[in-house]
Amino acid sequence: MVASSMDVLVALCKRRGFIYPSSSVYGGLAGMYDFGPMGVELKNNLKASWWQSMVYDRDDIEGLDSTILMSRTVLQHSGHESTFTDPLVDCRNCKARMRADFIVNNECIYCKSTDLTEARDFNLMFATTVGPVVNDENRAYLRPETAQGIFMNFKNILDSQAPKIPFGIAQIGKAFRNEITPRNFIFRVREFEQMELEFFVMPGDDEKWHQYWIENRYQWWLDQGLSPDRLHQCDQEKDELAHYSKRTVDFLYDYPHGQDELEGIANRTDYDLGSHTKEQSSLNIQANVKDNTDSTQRLAIKHPDRNEWVVPYVIEPSCGVDRGVLAVLCEAFDEETLANGQIRTVMRLKPHLAPVKFAVIPIAKNNPVIMKCAKSITQKLRSQLGKKVVLENTGNIGKAYRRHDEVGTPFCITVDFDTIAADDATDPGTVTVRDRDSMQQIRVPLEDIERVANELLSGGIEAFAQVK
Repeated sequence: MVASSMDVLVALCKRRGFIYPSSSVYGGLAGMYDFGPMGVELKNNLKASWWQSMVYDRDDIEGLDSTILMSRTVLQHSGHESTFTDPLVDCRNCKARMRADFIVNNECIYCKSTDLTEARDFNLMFATTVGPVVNDENRAYLRPETAQGIFMNFKNILDSQAPKIPFGIAQIGKAFRNEITPRNFIFRVREFEQMELEFFVMPGDDEKWHQYWIENRYQWWLDQGLSPDRLHQCDQEKDELAHYSKRTVDFLYDYPHGQDELEGIANRTDYDLGSHTKEQSSLNIQANVKDNTDSTQRLAIKHPDRNEWVVPYVIEPSCGVDRGVLAVLCEAFDEETLANGQIRTVMRLKPHLAPVKFAVIPIAKNNPVIMKCAKSITQKLRSQLGKKVVLENTGNIGKAYRRHDEVGTPFCITVDFDTIAADDATDPGTVTVRDRDSMQQIRVPLEDIERVANELLSGGIEAFAQVK
C-alpha cells in the first residue's frame, strides 16, 4: 500500500515532524516548507545515499559546492534570462495569476471564471542586487539550478584535480524558482534542493554514456525503495525538449496527485561549455545575448589523439531532493489492520533512509537501574554507529512502538526487568529487539547489542530473522 492521498501524507508529515509550512505563525508563505526533526534526517540520508553512489563509490566524479548567488552574465550566456519562463495568465475576475498550462476548459483554477488574459512569458528567476547601488549593472540572481555553478568551475577542477575524460562533477544544493502556481505539497515549490551530476564525455560517446546513466539512476531509485510498478521511464518528445537537449529521458513517479517528474537525464551536448567558452561551439548562443561580454577561459580539453581543442558533451542526471523525499514518503506509507481491529500506520522506509535507526525504550521510566541501562545502550549505539539513536522515555511501550512505526524507525530496543535482573557473572541479561515491519521480537544478550545493531543496519529488515 502507498499513500492514497496527499492529505493523508501531509497530516502525517506535520504530526510526526517531517515537514511544516514555512512561516506558519504568520499564515505561511506559499510554495515554501520547512523540514522538521524527522524530515531533515530523511532528507540528509537521501542526499548522503546519492553522494555515496556518485562521489565516494567512484573514481571518475568529483564533488562541488558553488555559490547560490550567480552573476547575471552567466545566466545571460546560459540562456536562462531569455528562455527560463513559464506561461502566465491573469484572471480578470478574482485577480489571481496562474500557469496557463494548468488551466482546464479555459477556466480560472480558483474562481472558475473564463475571463482570462492572453498567456505571456514570466521569467522564473529571483533577481536581487549585489552591493548598495540598485541598477542593472549590479543585478544578480538566486540560481535557478545548480548546473551553471558546475560549468563555471569546469576549468578549475580540470586544472586542480587533473581528471581524465570521461569524468563528472556532482553537486547538491539549493535552487530557486518563482513558480507561478506552487502546488502538490513539496512537489512544486519556490525554494528546493537539487542533486545534479554533469558528466563530461567525448562527442560521439554521448549516446552510450546517456544510456549508461539512465540505467544507473533507475537502479538507484529502486535501491531507495521505489517500486518499478510506480517508477516509469519516458522519452521527451522533440517539441518538449529544452533548447539545449539532444535527448532527455524523464523518470516519472505515481504520486498521489498523478504521474509526475522525479528526475531527468539529459544529453546537453556541448551547449553549456560552448556557451561559456572563449571559443564558440556549434551550439553557442552568443549571438542571441545582448551583453556580449566574452568569457575569459577556454572551457575545452585537448583531444587525446589529435592536437586540437574539443568542447566535451555533457550528460546530466538531475533530480529534486524534495521530490525524491516525497516519492520515498509516498512509497513507504502503509496502513494495516491488526488482529485486534486497530489500524497501524507504518512508514516502511529503507533502514539507510530512516530518520531514526534505533529507539531505545525503557519499560519503566521511573526505575533508575533500567534508565541507567537504557541510557548506556543509547550512548554506545550513538558512538559506534554515528547515526541517530533516540532514548524514547515515554513509559508506554505501545505508544512508543506506534510513534516509531509512523516515523519509520526500523528497530526498537526495549530494556526491561529481565535486562537488569540477570547475574552479570553468568548471564549478562537480554534486551528485546522489535522489527518494525513484521512486529516480531527477539531477545538479544546485552553484551551483543552493538554487534547485532551493526548486522541489522547492514543487512536491513531482511537480516532480522538471521540475527542470533
